[in-house]
Amino acid sequence: MRKPALYSPSTRPAAKRPAASGAAVEAETVPAPAPGATARPRARWRNALGRMAGSPRVMWSAMVLLAALLAGSVWHGQAHGPQALTQKDIDAAVLRTLTTQNLPSPAARAAEKVRPAVVRVMSYGKNKKGEEVEQGVGTGVVIVDKGIILTNLHVVQGAQTIKLVFADGTESGATVTGVQAHNDLAVLQAHTIPDDLIAATMRSTNDLVPGDGVVAVGFPFGIGPSTSSGVISGFGRAFKSPEGEQEIGNLIQFDAAANPGNSGGPLVTMDGEVVGIVTGILNPTSHRTFVGIGFAVPIESAASAAGLPPF
Repeated sequence: MRKPALYSPSTRPAAKRPAASGAAVEAETVPAPAPGATARPRARWRNALGRMAGSPRVMWSAMVLLAALLAGSVWHGQAHGPQALTQKDIDAAVLRTLTTQNLPSPAARAAEKVRPAVVRVMSYGKNKKGEEVEQGVGTGVVIVDKGIILTNLHVVQGAQTIKLVFADGTESGATVTGVQAHNDLAVLQAHTIPDDLIAATMRSTNDLVPGDGVVAVGFPFGIGPSTSSGVISGFGRAFKSPEGEQEIGNLIQFDAAANPGNSGGPLVTMDGEVVGIVTGILNPTSHRTFVGIGFAVPIESAASAAGLPPF
């Protein structure tokens, strides 16, 4: 259905409406000129128009003159109108835009790209009174738009109920459909799938090198989604969590800030493509806070946990 045309309010004063049919119209009274006085300009114009109307030759001459004036005006506009833009003009306009507009940083663009696929993961259990209580909060990332989500096994392990909150606010229960214990990975299937759910793009780590920029997106201490940026510090690292006895190998080391709650979230390149699943942080003390060393499972291993083909 076509929309009606929109018009801007006119700034001109409203024209006086003609009198209604049948109403008397007061005639304009023009005072007669004094004896010997020259005729007023209005009278002269009226007489000239009357002569033109009564003489076809004069009328046609006036029309030809008007057409010539109009053609001259059009030619002048074409001859002296705006010139075609040159490459120099375009470069100057782009430079002016770059110097006057605040463009998003690479980290902001990367986080914005992956954010629709980032999920809050909450695990619940029963207390001694049989009441449902929250055991912990972590992060997940949608890797298939049918509601398949990757997270850390320690985020959902032992949970009797798993709840998800998607980027658009949709809430859903979830079921663990796959486990890769040696990499601390779990695959979840959402029970309710949002409309137009967007899955993250995954990227091989083969051509990454230390110093490449990365972004971590998740829910540290349940706050978020939160974004932090840094670089890849190294590859092939091993990590053993303070709570567990199992050592995880072949990890990506990075220095983008991560804390409890980031577990299971995506580690992405500056293009917003997932290269790892955040799984742990190293702290020599008993405090569970970030000191500059985080670890992520490479996406090649993480994707295999969901049965996806290797890169």
